[in-house]
Amino acid sequence: MLVEVYGDTALTDKSCREWFRRFKDGDFNVEDKPRSGQSKKFEDKELEALLEEDQSQTQEELAESLRVTQQAVSIRLRAMGMIQKQGNWVPYELKSRDVERRFFTCEQLIQRQQRKGVLHRIVTGDKKWIF
Repeated sequence: MLVEVYGDTALTDKSCREWFRRFKDGDFNVEDKPRSGQSKKFEDKELEALLEEDQSQTQEELAESLRVTQQAVSIRLRAMGMIQKQGNWVPYELKSRDVERRFFTCEQLIQRQQRKGVLHRIVTGDKKWIF
């Protein structure tokens, strides 16, 4: 009945049974209890700080610096939307300042090409060097 009413957001059967058991035992606290297992060992801010220092670090180097597994770093990088391009960790989607910087660089290169033609790039030397 819950699935019919709430659709995909409905509790699973296992969750319903767990809550029912807790209420039946007299535990009416609706806050989640601490879970067993390993807690998160590092914050995204720490990872971001390491990437700001050096974007060319590998996942293994980042994991060693944070003292966590490489898989944990990989999961956090993916969640942060970071991908590795040409050996550097960059956001999957560029920020507006990055787009502007790339646009400015392209304009500079075009202007430079228009100012200096092909003849300025030719290196000449002594006649003995030219065949």
